[in-house]
Amino acid sequence: MAAAVPVQASSDGGAALKALARARLAEDVGDPVAALSALTLVASEAPDLPGLRGRMLEQAIDAGDLAAARTAALRLWQEGSRRFDAQLVLVVDAMRRGDWKSARAYLGDRSDKSGGDAIAKLIQPAFTSWIAVGAREKLPEQALLDAAGKARPEPALAFEAALVQLAAKRPADAVALAQRTAPTDRTSQLVALRLAASFQAAGEGKAAEALRGRIALAAGGREDPVLLLPDQPVSTPRAGMAQWLAMLGDGFARMPNSSPQLSMLFARSAWWLDERDWTTRSALVEALDHGGRGADAAALLASGRTALPPVLQMRRAELMAEAGDLTGAVALAESSAAAAPSARSMLVRFADIARQSDDRAATERAYAAVEATLDDGNEDRALQGTLLVARADLRLQANDWDDASALIEKALALRPDDPAVLNFAGYSSIERRKNIDQSLKRIEAAWHAEPQNAAITDSLGWAYFLTGRTAEAVPLLEQAQASEPANAVIVEHLGDAYWQAGRRFQARYTWRAAALLAEDDMAVRLGEKLRDGLTPTTTAP
Repeated sequence: MAAAVPVQASSDGGAALKALARARLAEDVGDPVAALSALTLVASEAPDLPGLRGRMLEQAIDAGDLAAARTAALRLWQEGSRRFDAQLVLVVDAMRRGDWKSARAYLGDRSDKSGGDAIAKLIQPAFTSWIAVGAREKLPEQALLDAAGKARPEPALAFEAALVQLAAKRPADAVALAQRTAPTDRTSQLVALRLAASFQAAGEGKAAEALRGRIALAAGGREDPVLLLPDQPVSTPRAGMAQWLAMLGDGFARMPNSSPQLSMLFARSAWWLDERDWTTRSALVEALDHGGRGADAAALLASGRTALPPVLQMRRAELMAEAGDLTGAVALAESSAAAAPSARSMLVRFADIARQSDDRAATERAYAAVEATLDDGNEDRALQGTLLVARADLRLQANDWDDASALIEKALALRPDDPAVLNFAGYSSIERRKNIDQSLKRIEAAWHAEPQNAAITDSLGWAYFLTGRTAEAVPLLEQAQASEPANAVIVEHLGDAYWQAGRRFQARYTWRAAALLAEDDMAVRLGEKLRDGLTPTTTAP
């Protein structure tokens, strides 16, 4: 991260204004360290500025500065502001210090309606129970078991309660509770797996084995990214609460359109409680990336003295690829996949990274490795079809139509009604002006199955253009362009169709729009069209 540029204090208040502006700029570019530094200067110059402490708290959480977060949260609390993020920071800080009395006080002293109440219900029972373990109270699990009122507790809460019982040195009660609880949804299965690891560490091997046998996610290959992390037992209040918060933070980070601030709050809190936990590290990586800080996420994975488990090495490879280091990403992804040979998802992720690069040999190796894991089941047949299409695309890039065509036909034999396969088959051949009638029929079949798909709509419009049906092509290409206005290929197709239809002004306008998006050969071709108009040699492929 960039360091904040210090602002010299002045008696006229100008330093506070400059620092406030600098803080805003740092916030806008996602540099919480610089933002916090600037806001700290503002606080020294104008400590009573409205909203200042809240902004400092948010930036301190984002920056991972617990000391600054604690100071801001405590100031807010003393002023009567019962913000959820301030409460969470103060409870976590008290747990870190083993101050169970303060932790309980902060947890219970909140009555505002700021909107955090629904979220608080996700953590209140767990915090209450783990604090009770630290305080050595009787029946510390009761808050988790009582969370559902008169109804049976949610499976995840029940398994967490069993973890609490085990940490409280009551293994028989933990085993009994686990036996009568069914691991159903993903969350409960994640907690159950952590409980199984804890049973194993506590000498309850039979209970651990029996519980694992009832967890669907643990059967066969474990494909969930979190499940691919090493099993780690929970034996302390800090570790117990960290795994719960990390699980929530990871879930929010992976949820589309969720608040980056919320996932960061949970992930940071988990990290402050137990940074050695792999789930905690994974959750913080996802929260950072979710907040647009991929470089910081990669740096977190590059730090530390302990070797990363393969799934986090793969995550690091993905972040490297996003940052443009495709050569390094491919090498790391291949070694990560090799270290977890039973997990097909790791091979698929390696293939995705290799596919982004120009390393066709590595991509072929990845596809071959995935294919070696397939059988004759319906799901594997579907994946086989996808792999055949991907391999065909590689052959097309090498201008090997004969091999590509054979692979395409095999894919169609496996998935004859799949719109994506039909569209790929039809478009690949028609853009090479091969098997025009058959290709057109395949694209039409794909479009009738998914008329809202912009790529398929573009394929059909372009197929009509190439077969001289310009009047039918234009509305389809307009529809595709409206759905994906930033797709340079679609925009160029529409410009060509406009020209062919005699709409020359619209054609040039559309080509100019495509030129803003185009690169390499397409950019050169569009420049020639803008100069000379459409010719056989400048028509889009």
